[in-house]
Amino acid sequence: MREELQKLRAVVRDCLSKHLYSSAIFFADKLVTMSGHATQDLYMHAQALFLGKEYRRALHFLRRYQLISADLRFRYLAAKCLEEVKEWNECLAMLGESDVDEQGNVHMEDQDTELFDKDTEEREINITAAICLLRGRAFEALENRAQALRWYQAALKADPYCFEAFERLIENHMLTSDEETNLLSSLKFEPEDRWLFLLYSCHLKKYDQLSTMESKFATMESKFAELERDPYESGSDGDAVGCSLKDNADLVACKSDHYYHRGEYQKCYETTKALLEKDPYHLKCIPMHLASAVELGRKNELFLKAHMLVQEYPQRALAWFAVGCYYLCIRQFDHARRYFCKATTLDGAFACAWIGFGHAYAAQDESDQAMAAYRTAARLFAGCHLPVLCIGMEYLRTNNLNLAQQFFMNARRICPTDPLIFNEMGVMAYRNKDYEAAVRNFRKTLRLIPLPLTEAWEATVVNLAHSLRKLMFYTEAITFYEKALALSSRSAGTYAALGFTHHLQGNTTLAIEYYHKALGLKPDDTFTVEMLNTALADECTRMSDRMPAEAWASNSYLS
Repeated sequence: MREELQKLRAVVRDCLSKHLYSSAIFFADKLVTMSGHATQDLYMHAQALFLGKEYRRALHFLRRYQLISADLRFRYLAAKCLEEVKEWNECLAMLGESDVDEQGNVHMEDQDTELFDKDTEEREINITAAICLLRGRAFEALENRAQALRWYQAALKADPYCFEAFERLIENHMLTSDEETNLLSSLKFEPEDRWLFLLYSCHLKKYDQLSTMESKFATMESKFAELERDPYESGSDGDAVGCSLKDNADLVACKSDHYYHRGEYQKCYETTKALLEKDPYHLKCIPMHLASAVELGRKNELFLKAHMLVQEYPQRALAWFAVGCYYLCIRQFDHARRYFCKATTLDGAFACAWIGFGHAYAAQDESDQAMAAYRTAARLFAGCHLPVLCIGMEYLRTNNLNLAQQFFMNARRICPTDPLIFNEMGVMAYRNKDYEAAVRNFRKTLRLIPLPLTEAWEATVVNLAHSLRKLMFYTEAITFYEKALALSSRSAGTYAALGFTHHLQGNTTLAIEYYHKALGLKPDDTFTVEMLNTALADECTRMSDRMPAEAWASNSYLS
């Protein structure tokens, strides 16, 4: 009889592993009867019912045999059934009384602590972490994001291998950069888990929290290098990770995210494109691919990717976000708004869609609607600085400088090393005619950007040159104008500003040359035309003043 039971248990386990859930439920039911309702067989039957999506039946089964109070595993399984049927309050009640503080330190009561850590040779996820994660999901579904945040932190502290909790915290932007760093430092990793620590740190905000800004990018790059290094290659130090994640899709997606936040859109696009050629359905990578394609104006790629996603995932917000990106790129903003709105309807926690929704309104100067979208994003994603920054940019655009400054400061508090924040603060200072503050902010922006500079930051270089010119640092201003022209050689405004700076120095010959170059690119520029006429008049005056002296010297020589 015992051999028959062992054989039947093996059959049930094999059916579950082969996803033959109806067969698993059939044999598990017979196993329960034949074994006299043994606890392990009851659990196997309940698990088969759950995996077969018979959630109500599984919950009734657990209650029928009064198993919920007998073992923590049964209680957790019952709570998972309630989660699947969206009965969130009952799910929390099923998990029992508990408390958690703001740092994610949990105090559970009425729990069978003997089952928290099983004495096995194989690594298992701590049951405490699973329970904390489920509590976090329930509170998030009930729109209690503060409690959800605490329970997700508790899940990670209970077991750093509970990646789902980490994923919810990061993807939903629940933490500021400092809070992310503090959480990571509080997790207890084993020495052999260094690879996981490095991978988590790479998934955090793509700006290291270091006092020495010049070294921060090298630090992130060094993490990638260590994760990709072969542990057996010569020169590997003793602290290196014991395995290599080179060409791992998740690490490549993380690197592309890093490139995007550094403003290296071309590099981000190339990285994501290579990854998607190997794995076309790597959905975590697609938002960065779409965003970089929008920045680079890759209309054809956006169209093809949007078409593929709508075909394969018509019920996912990502598919309609891709359609919105395509219309945003071709400047059909009404259509873009429609599809961004559809994406947010399908998934209200999709941060990219909310920000894209706001951009589509802002592009047509519909400030009120753009602000509404950005404010919703700021409320839902308290750890994301981009909605707050966009609100500040809208206030700056409408010349409400005091409110713009408040939102820029809030964005800097959330993520203190985003160069775009300091660029906007520099623009605001320039508008306030505080040119020294403008220079400080523009210089800091450029320090935070990795070298070599790309065309995306040409405007920042020009803004710095304008500010230096206002302070009458003409030589340095000319240097930065020339750097801007090296990034974008067909900017009529930069040529005109460079000519104007030479003009202010009294060098009308060079000024005239640059004015002509500016007018060659933009013939109808009123300012340049006026300044060219002034420069020509000044040059004529200078030449006429010099001519009598030259003539007198010539006559004296001849005599």
